[in-house]
Amino acid sequence: MRLSSHANIFMLSRILLQFTVVLAAVATLLGNPARTAAAESDIPQYYELRVYTTKSEAQQKRINDYWQNAAVPAYNRMGIQPVGVFTELQDSATNKIYVLIPCDSLEIFAAVSSKLGADEAYQQAAADFLSAPKSNPAYDRFESSLLVAFNGMKHLVVPPPDKRPNVFELRTYLSPSENKSLNKMQMFESGEIPLMKEVGLAPIFYSRTLIGPRLPSLVYLTCGENLDAHKKHWQGFNSAPVWKQLTGDPKYKDNMNGAISIRLKRTAASQI
Repeated sequence: MRLSSHANIFMLSRILLQFTVVLAAVATLLGNPARTAAAESDIPQYYELRVYTTKSEAQQKRINDYWQNAAVPAYNRMGIQPVGVFTELQDSATNKIYVLIPCDSLEIFAAVSSKLGADEAYQQAAADFLSAPKSNPAYDRFESSLLVAFNGMKHLVVPPPDKRPNVFELRTYLSPSENKSLNKMQMFESGEIPLMKEVGLAPIFYSRTLIGPRLPSLVYLTCGENLDAHKKHWQGFNSAPVWKQLTGDPKYKDNMNGAISIRLKRTAASQI
């Protein structure tokens, strides 16, 4: 017995409806991937900032070679990228090397050491650096800080290829208390961040230091095409009405008691 076309349409509609219900149930049980990804993207990143101290240009080369040939590829295999590797703008035998490592969660950050230990390609490429003898160390010492991104800029931003910067400025703002440091962060989020973008300072990240020296502190990185252009961008920032309004607001008074500014350039190992 053959069904009419109306009956066929009715049965097909019921099948599609049942299929839709099943898909909805599966989505409820497993979670909506698109929604999960969107929620995760709204979580502030964590950054490890390493600072290597050196005693020679040879040590500086060894550190850069290690990151370029061993560490950066290994971090990338973990899905951690881009990794920034910088050194001080003016060359010297004691230049420091700065490494910026972004992580999307504390769990990712905590797993790095064990994953490096299990990565045979990394262990082979890094062998000489990791086993450097006391008589010929690869570096003098390094310190590491754990930072968390501001809510006002939750993720690291890499400048577009057509505006590749040649000068970077790492700034650390010190505050007399934790509340004052949070107040300075609020000041950033109330106008400083948009203004820096507007005048061309091209911020790469903003962060609050969770673990590290000189607490409490905020750390951020800006960049420019060259040193002269970078200075002009700062002049535009300092003369802007928004900045004058923020600095004149009594609620932001005395939220800093020191600042450290370091001008940097990228090394061959850097992905930023």
